[in-house]
Amino acid sequence: MKHVLRTSKLLLSVTALTVVTVISLTQSSVAEGSAKKKIGFSVYDMQYGFFQEMEKGTREASQAAGYDYVLVDQKSSESTMVSATQDLINQGISALIISPFKPDALGPIVDAAKEKKIPVVIDDIGGGGTDYDVIVISDNEKGGVLAADYIDSVLRSRPNNSKKVASITCEPSAVYAARRNAGFETRIKELGYQVVTTLSGNSRQEEGYRVTKDILSAHPDVAAIFSGNDPMAVGAAQAVADSGKSGVKDVLIVGFNADEIALQAIKAGQMGATVQQVPREMGKMTVDLATKLMKGEKPDYSNAANREVYVPVNLITAKEADALLKK
Repeated sequence: MKHVLRTSKLLLSVTALTVVTVISLTQSSVAEGSAKKKIGFSVYDMQYGFFQEMEKGTREASQAAGYDYVLVDQKSSESTMVSATQDLINQGISALIISPFKPDALGPIVDAAKEKKIPVVIDDIGGGGTDYDVIVISDNEKGGVLAADYIDSVLRSRPNNSKKVASITCEPSAVYAARRNAGFETRIKELGYQVVTTLSGNSRQEEGYRVTKDILSAHPDVAAIFSGNDPMAVGAAQAVADSGKSGVKDVLIVGFNADEIALQAIKAGQMGATVQQVPREMGKMTVDLATKLMKGEKPDYSNAANREVYVPVNLITAKEADALLKK
């Protein structure tokens, strides 16, 4: 009888040990699963090539780092930006990356993320004066200067051209994109040109077309137009073509982004050049910065006072456009 009891106690001990081991393994597995980081990306609008490339870079870098990845598309809607990004924060993300449609509406989003100790990385557009951790932006002012220098280099070889140019800006809330036109206008004036008008095309191709029609009507001798993004530039080039003129030989059109639609227009001789941003690399950079922040490290800022990190830009003419399209 004692032997039976001893055996029963032994079996109970083994069973208890097995249960404890299983529970420990289960807890260990849960701990390992919960340790996996999740990147949430809230994107401005996936209908645009620029943001498609940005998303691709963000996704690739997140996956390469072993993170889970969740995407929401704001679809150029302030209400969607706020509600969808709040939902993203509530999904238990480890870091938020956002390219905001309306930077001025970022306040509640950033506050909600900070309350949960989630780092916030802004990719382009603007930070809305909020307490984000870092913002990645192209060297926009330098891009405007590159555009001005290019226009001057072309127009100087055309002695019959006027010294009148026009400037088309993105939407007023795109405060960082505004630096493109500011850099352009300052430089082009230094080179002896007159900026006859500055109009907003709200980043849309159809509005770029409309305001260019107005520019051509009010200033038929305008020699060049700089556009703060490529959709507007392509719209401007179409308006110039519809007026019976060339976007290269008559009214030199220069855009910003190096979107495929602009590269195709440059290759076709419909516009002169664009300033290349690298949204795919910007996306990758935001993930690298999010990684640093999740580790408690401080980013290497280009402008520490404004928590800005700058990305270099390049001038793209017909030769470079053709090469980029072949990639």
